[in-house]
Amino acid sequence: MPTVHLLIKGKVQGVFYRASAKAAAERLHITGWIKNTPEGYVEALACGEEGDLRQFVEWCRKGPEQAAVSDVIELEKQLEGRSNFNGFAIVR
Repeated sequence: MPTVHLLIKGKVQGVFYRASAKAAAERLHITGWIKNTPEGYVEALACGEEGDLRQFVEWCRKGPEQAAVSDVIELEKQLEGRSNFNGFAIVR
């Protein structure tokens, strides 16, 4: 199953980025997780069908209305099946 690891930079903390991303992921049937980093970024690991995953990555490039995304670093990964994740979680 296609999987991407994302590092999202810009004004992405304190703007409901993680909660909005979770809603977008659930709408697109994406599994994985999202969390804030100590450096002020947001990091995500997302798994899903290729088309849905592309839509999620595009959403991450914009984020919610209050966000100002300056860069999204994307690294592709391959995981064995979808069973590695149970839904899409916000990691604290």
